[in-house]
Amino acid sequence: KFKMADFEERINRISNHPGVGTLLIVNDQGRIITQRHKATATPAPQHIANHITDLAMKARSVVRDIDPMNDMTFFRVRARRKEILVAPDKHLFLIVIQETDQEQQ
Repeated sequence: KFKMADFEERINRISNHPGVGTLLIVNDQGRIITQRHKATATPAPQHIANHITDLAMKARSVVRDIDPMNDMTFFRVRARRKEILVAPDKHLFLIVIQETDQEQQ
């Protein structure tokens, strides 16, 4: 059974992981449901939510174009300094932006 305390504990555990600057849960329209955003992290959470939601919807569409019986379960975009992790659900997206190992050192 789902418990809000378990949900909050998991969100806090992820957002407190070393290197995590932003954690967002957004709906499929890009509206932020939950956020943890460190002051040093940029850009603004709503800006991130809008762009990443669009990207995730396009990635999901590509997966379905390749195999209509399949669905995207996770995707990651890694750059030199930042890494974007996206875990989609039916109508929600968990988005985490973290520093890469190179940036943390």
